[in-house]
Amino acid sequence: MIDFELSPEQRKLQLDARAFAKTHLTDLRSKMVGLDAAGRFEVTKAAYEAAVKAGYLKLQVPPPLGGTMNSLVDVAIVAEELIAVESSLPLSVLSTGLGLMGLLFFGTPQQYEKFLPQFVSGEGAPLAGLSFSEPDGTANYHNTDPSKGFKTEAKLDGDEWVINGRKIWTPHAAGWGGNKADLLAVAARVDKGKSPQEGLSMFLVPGNTPGVIIEENIEAVGQPGAVCCIVRYENVRVPKENILGEVGMGIMIAETAFTATAGLVGIMAVGVARKAFGIALEFARTQTRGGSVPIIQHQNVATILSDMKAKIEAARYLTWKACWNFDRSMGQSQELSIMNKVFSSELMVGVITDAMRVVGVESYRQHTGLMELLQDAMVYPLFDGGNVGVRRLQLQRILSAEGYDPMAAAEAQF
Repeated sequence: MIDFELSPEQRKLQLDARAFAKTHLTDLRSKMVGLDAAGRFEVTKAAYEAAVKAGYLKLQVPPPLGGTMNSLVDVAIVAEELIAVESSLPLSVLSTGLGLMGLLFFGTPQQYEKFLPQFVSGEGAPLAGLSFSEPDGTANYHNTDPSKGFKTEAKLDGDEWVINGRKIWTPHAAGWGGNKADLLAVAARVDKGKSPQEGLSMFLVPGNTPGVIIEENIEAVGQPGAVCCIVRYENVRVPKENILGEVGMGIMIAETAFTATAGLVGIMAVGVARKAFGIALEFARTQTRGGSVPIIQHQNVATILSDMKAKIEAARYLTWKACWNFDRSMGQSQELSIMNKVFSSELMVGVITDAMRVVGVESYRQHTGLMELLQDAMVYPLFDGGNVGVRRLQLQRILSAEGYDPMAAAEAQF
């Protein structure tokens, strides 16, 4: 049976998240004005602590590991409500979930015991981040040429891995007040003489480990309260048991994590577009712009608004289906998640520009908030595996694989 009705528990999650966003996120961005990247991030700490207390970090961890995550759909429902009010803070919460994803799927009982308690306690403001991308670009991480791709390297020295290299776009690695993130999942090659398929691996690195150096808090165009960093790993030593899985499992670990977040990026885009639609709808209902009736009474305006709403609905339900597929396949079904990331992120940028068409030149003024939303939305096709450099290449590999069944994802045949 196909059923789009939310369960009573999901409806409660939705309404609670809506109320949380209204209380904690409504005025958050106004407090960031005039601050640098680190200062803007610091402004979000109280709201982040409240989100942790509300259970939104635990919601990304399965119950056997101390969390409350029943499904990725639940996470998407909450994320939409938060992002429809303010996108920066939810991005930090979800980025911490991404930083934990490899541990959740590939960790050992000993690693769970060592690293997870602070993230499922419901207290404080713990941060985790995936340290994957590199300044010279790592989109072609599947390249079999050992001389290309990742430069960050990990060498085994006795009972420790020694990590050297540089990473970019690592979420909140600097931590609160510059005290570093609690945990970083760092991708590095164990042997540069081997291809990434043989040597790329993932390591758990506490942020306060000696040699973890924050080079820069990146000043981004959008998402002003969610900071990303350039990080240098300089002879960083971690115990040999801090490797996730085995040597050479780095691609599998990263792609599993990015499959989960591909589903969620779609709902991030929906949340921002939903806010833009609300602004345009209110404008159209209340503004005559010198005419005799509100502009929503003009067919052109109503057509644009109805098309916007249809696109938002389509992206929401594709996101739910992609998250549902991820849950049912235990992370193995990638196709809909990746398609959703590409489709929804690009479509929602168009929805926001449509909102600007409705509002007209007035949308170019700061008070409408539409330009801010456009700046926020523009990152969705670019990050979490760029649509051009990563996601469409993943889809190419899926579609061209021998035995590919075009109906398998639609019919949940995993």
